[in-house]
Amino acid sequence: MKNWFRDACQGWDRFWFSPADAATLATIRIFAGAMLLYTHFVWMLELEGFFGEAGWLSKEFVFRYHDSAYAWSHLYWIESPALLWATHLIALCIFASLMVGFRSRLSAAFAALLTISYAHRASGALFGLDQINGFLALYLIVGPCGDAFSVDAWLAKKNAKPKVIPKVSCNIAIRLMQIHLCIVYLFAGCGKLFGQSWWEGTALWGAFANLEYQTLDMTWTASRMWIIDVMTHVTLFWEVSYIALIWPRLSRPIMLLLAIPLHLGIAMCMGMVTFGVVMLIANLAFVSPEFIRNVSGRLGSMVNATELTGERTNPPTPKFHERRRTRQSQKK
Repeated sequence: MKNWFRDACQGWDRFWFSPADAATLATIRIFAGAMLLYTHFVWMLELEGFFGEAGWLSKEFVFRYHDSAYAWSHLYWIESPALLWATHLIALCIFASLMVGFRSRLSAAFAALLTISYAHRASGALFGLDQINGFLALYLIVGPCGDAFSVDAWLAKKNAKPKVIPKVSCNIAIRLMQIHLCIVYLFAGCGKLFGQSWWEGTALWGAFANLEYQTLDMTWTASRMWIIDVMTHVTLFWEVSYIALIWPRLSRPIMLLLAIPLHLGIAMCMGMVTFGVVMLIANLAFVSPEFIRNVSGRLGSMVNATELTGERTNPPTPKFHERRRTRQSQKK
């Protein structure tokens, strides 16, 4: 029992407190920051309608809807349309700063507060995208998300600062994202188990046949219901088993590969493109920093090779040689 307890404690310490490279966290920062910038940019289409003093949802309704003193939002105190637009443009600059990695952790802190603030004020328009945006921004505060692929890293390199080393805080941030994502999928899968259509294998047909969510016409599957049956049960099994099968190294690639068609299917067939994409961004937490470094290195090599190849595959024309000979003769 003593040895078992010692091994368990050592495993716990390795899981949480092993230093980790910032490549994975930085990649999530880039894509999450871009998603935050895009989703809040879209608010500009009806900014005053959602958040204005005379907007569609009054402050009184929102207060009663939340029924909590902790549902804070800075938008409650903004009454002037000019001030609303000014603060919103500042928020977009903060999201852009997070995306490019300028003052990364400070930008992440403000981005998380702003995301929660907007979600509290526009409670009637809240759905899964905003929740995933919120928890990604929140955990980016914990780790050094600007230690790689960022303006911060570029400035540190330019100023000849010491090389960035793996940090424990980076590992903690990734672990929090991983555990949170496992809980999200577990509750989503368990919630589906209460629906009879998921047991019958017909649940996805209800989504495909709903014209409100229809982006890509999938009604042709009505004559091939076995496709609906397979997709329904694979989706259910994947969500329920995610919390167990995502951790072993043998099954992790399979679960991550299945996440791509599942969430892209949501994006393409049900019109929820941003939600499908942000879930794939969250799944990056299970991609190793070594893999991301290798991919970024290969992309950089491909770009350099393309530039060199472009020079070699575009030889000088005869006119170029003629002009060069003329210049040489003139010099002589």
